[in-house]
Amino acid sequence: MKGFSNRWKDFPDYILGITHEIWEERQLRTLDHYYAENIPMRFPSGLAQGNAGVIDGTMATLAEFPDRQLKGEDVIWSGDEEVGYLSSHRILTTGTHLGNGAFGEATGQKFIIRAIADCAAKEDTIYDEWLIRDVAGLAEQLGWDPQEYAAEMIRREGGPENCVRPFTPDQDVDGGYHGRGNDNIWGERYAGILTDIMDKRMETIRTRYDRACSLGYPRVMFDHGWDAAELFWLGLRSSFPTAKFEIHHQIGREDPMMPPRSAIRWSLTGTHSGFGTFGTPTGADVHIMGMSHAEFGPFGHPDGTIRREFALIDEVAVWKQILMHTGDI
Repeated sequence: MKGFSNRWKDFPDYILGITHEIWEERQLRTLDHYYAENIPMRFPSGLAQGNAGVIDGTMATLAEFPDRQLKGEDVIWSGDEEVGYLSSHRILTTGTHLGNGAFGEATGQKFIIRAIADCAAKEDTIYDEWLIRDVAGLAEQLGWDPQEYAAEMIRREGGPENCVRPFTPDQDVDGGYHGRGNDNIWGERYAGILTDIMDKRMETIRTRYDRACSLGYPRVMFDHGWDAAELFWLGLRSSFPTAKFEIHHQIGREDPMMPPRSAIRWSLTGTHSGFGTFGTPTGADVHIMGMSHAEFGPFGHPDGTIRREFALIDEVAVWKQILMHTGDI
């Protein structure tokens, strides 16, 4: 790969390797090299800029969860050495709450959650990033109700008027990556499936998902079948029935020893105007950053069906926007 160390055999090896160096080998100062000095990092909880903040945030997380490990499940990527690369890296994060920190006094509780990070890289440097963690799943495993944890964040940060605002498009900055992914057929098929679901064509789940599909969603490490897929997607869409759905990036890939698969980064922006996952409608304006990975198989539809799906949103960031609107903290 042009401009990258010859240590790495390919782009997924680079992504998996530097993640291991930073988190598990504790080589935090390698971020000075691997991350651009002014990199923008978009979390559902807010926008951060600069590798210095990444180093400080990593230190704080390791202090609270000193045995934390990041185990790469997949890297779905697009691009080339001339234009640069975009990786969508799905991670299993494990650890034990052994230190005091953002989640309160140490509980000794173990956790396991998923995260997905979209990273743009060129010549050995990551310069643009989008990252979603299952914060609600982590909060639950440490004894918090996700809604109450969002309220606690608001109180701790000075109330609805002063707290850190979750990420919304008006905060965004240009980090330099302007790609939209690739035109591989599996990305197009998954994008079409998600678009149909968000267009309230819910029968799509029973026609385009394998009946025995394996699923991972916020607060749910593993589930299966049509009912579970409907519970997540119906619950989300019914909470924001008039919100605008947008696909910002899509990748499809076919690689040796892997099923056809896709990575999509998407958003929902609109009003909390319906009953669903997020309770009684409040009229709050909400922006939801979403990322999804899907793997396809041959059963049930001539264009293939989804055999495995992993979809993430940060439910705590959603609750925070709702509670900032209602003031019910």
